[in-house]
Amino acid sequence: MPTYHYRCKECGYEKDVFQRMTDDALTTCPECNAEGFERVISAEGGFLLKGSGFHKTDYSRQTCESAPSGGCPTGNCPLAK
Repeated sequence: MPTYHYRCKECGYEKDVFQRMTDDALTTCPECNAEGFERVISAEGGFLLKGSGFHKTDYSRQTCESAPSGGCPTGNCPLAK
């Protein structure tokens, strides 16, 4: 379920709420009971793919520094010479 960030226009109260995408947006502020509670678009809450099967974990190019035990994944690391 997505996390939505809400802010009250009246008192400034902010809250993160877990809701289904199909749920109606909240309108009443739980702090001051005003009808000014609205969803805020924010840059927080990034999207991260975890596990195997993704380009970042399986197919991205590794550098010599990020390879296990300092070795280069291609076997011919210029830093090893």
